[in-house]
Amino acid sequence: MLGRTANGLFWMFRYLERAENTARLLEAALRMALTRDVVTAEAEWRSVIATLGLQSAYQAAHDSYDGTAVWNFVLRGPSNPGNVRAMFAGARSNARESRINISSDVWEAVNENWMRIDRLLARPVGQTMVGEVLAAIRRAGTQVHGAFDGSILRDEGYHFARAGTFIERADSTARILDMKYFILLPSLSYVGSSLDTGQWEQVLRSVAGARVYSWLNAGQIEARGIVEFVVLDDRFPRSLAFCRNALRDCLGALARTHGVEGSAVALMREADTRISHLTVDQIFEQGLHEFLVDFLARNNAIARAIAEDYRFHA
Repeated sequence: MLGRTANGLFWMFRYLERAENTARLLEAALRMALTRDVVTAEAEWRSVIATLGLQSAYQAAHDSYDGTAVWNFVLRGPSNPGNVRAMFAGARSNARESRINISSDVWEAVNENWMRIDRLLARPVGQTMVGEVLAAIRRAGTQVHGAFDGSILRDEGYHFARAGTFIERADSTARILDMKYFILLPSLSYVGSSLDTGQWEQVLRSVAGARVYSWLNAGQIEARGIVEFVVLDDRFPRSLAFCRNALRDCLGALARTHGVEGSAVALMREADTRISHLTVDQIFEQGLHEFLVDFLARNNAIARAIAEDYRFHA
């Protein structure tokens, strides 16, 4: 497979995953902001911008953290080149680049959803439309993944696409957890308070895990159980453990196809050695923030190594 095509598949699914994760983050913040006072609601929107790493760009364009301003900046803001509208344009461009390696079903799902999202984001999104827009973004990811899983040969193109998905998903989950523990929580004195519980519920909603976590834990919301679930439970498809296992399988399949293990496999093995036997208590002992910073650095290093190993540019 040409490096250009591998790059297209890898980034098509990174953009789709990033758009869906961003929509989930905005939905969780919107739900919480609607039930809080003005000051707390502003803190929620500030946390969204911080999680996405957009503080400088946002503050250059806006003076306050109003919900409408935040979601329009994230979804379609012209001063934000990484907005969701641009993500869908990037996904479509990469799908077109990889057209020969994807099915008609996948191309149609990408193209039709791009047209729908582009139309919805052609003008500012108001309070009455934001829910519909965010739901459309989430559905787009579901439809493309469904078409892809149901129609694509399990060859190297499939594994490049899956690698892009799980690199991006792990990055998002880790950033959302770090936001909660390091940015949103104002002080350790809030741990166990109603604010703390609300923030942990927001984490679960942001990673689409609220219902399954509640079912597994009889509705009990507490930090240790949530971190264990989101980091270590390899049954949950958005946990760091699940993403790590899925990415390892993708890299192993690519190594077998090409007959050589590249630097990405070596980095994956090193990351596994470092964290595969950790318990949630050990994570808290070393510091959740420190653990997540290390995880993110290793995840990004693996992404760069994939690009180098297969000669495309991330």
